[in-house]
Amino acid sequence: MDNCITTSTSVTIGIDLGDRYAFFCELAEDGEILEEGRIATTRTAFKKRFERIPQTWIVMEVGSQSPWISKLLSSFGHEVIVANPRKLRLIYRNDSKSDRIDAQYLARLGRIDPKLLSPIQHRSLDTIVDLNVIRNRDLLVRTRTKLIMHVRSVVKAIGGHVSRFQTGSFAERARPMIPSELQETLCPMLDLITALDDQIELCDQRIDLLAETKCPETELLRQVPGVGTVTALAFMLTIEDPYRFKSSRAVGSYLGLRPRQAELGDKRPQLGITKAGSPLLRKLLVQCAHVILQDRNPDSDLKRWGRAIMERGGKNARKRAAVAVARKLAVLLHRLWINGEVYEPLHNSEQVVQAVN
Repeated sequence: MDNCITTSTSVTIGIDLGDRYAFFCELAEDGEILEEGRIATTRTAFKKRFERIPQTWIVMEVGSQSPWISKLLSSFGHEVIVANPRKLRLIYRNDSKSDRIDAQYLARLGRIDPKLLSPIQHRSLDTIVDLNVIRNRDLLVRTRTKLIMHVRSVVKAIGGHVSRFQTGSFAERARPMIPSELQETLCPMLDLITALDDQIELCDQRIDLLAETKCPETELLRQVPGVGTVTALAFMLTIEDPYRFKSSRAVGSYLGLRPRQAELGDKRPQLGITKAGSPLLRKLLVQCAHVILQDRNPDSDLKRWGRAIMERGGKNARKRAAVAVARKLAVLLHRLWINGEVYEPLHNSEQVVQAVN
């Protein structure tokens, strides 16, 4: 049989992915349903169903399995559109929701105008693997924090007290403070915290190695005080291709740090940020922003700008300032990455002084 794939732009296929099965709907050019069905979510099943059909548009939603499925279908010559779930309220708010209907809606939306779906581009396999090292570390740190809080709260409940130690040494220093009646209950928790300390240290070593061998440009980003190896590497792996953005300003929006908009006549309500993109990187950037705003850290344009927002006061002034600084920090890191420049913390302030003089 001839393996060549012929072009068929008149057909659009929507696929609703599930853990075990995927539902598909194939639409003709006039919108009529040509075929509907269900296939197992396996490489063998997808290859059997889609490898030898004519080249066509295939629309699916972002999901845990969409990276490998989209790459597999693209290897067959199909035009694959991975839809941004934030643009699919038509599906989420459907009163007659089902996997079959979701697949049909995806096909119809892709047939009308693919841009309505705000298609995303999945990262490469190597980037996904490397990024998971940082995600694993984040999970380990959050788990350790919960265990430490649990130990302190249990001891406090019976009138005891465990001081706030540096997390890496908490288990060792807290053990003598555990009351005798709680030794049997809490010592296993301290052992788990020690094990987590060891795993987090291994993750840190792996992250340092990745930054040194695969992403040496992280050194450019770490010029900014408050930005460490974890944040710099997470930034580069999440963005992956810095030239995908026409302007550095677009990075803030991509990471969900831009305020939402809802213009209603003359009303311009102050809304929260969109929270699009990577929650992990957004959290890391906000943490860096809090460090930048601290009194003991070096003076910089970022710090002065954030402090000015704080001084205006209002509800959650410091929180709003940190988010605003995080947005500007994302723009700064992208520019340093693109241009390879030496970071000048007071570049804008010095230009103003020179202009005045």
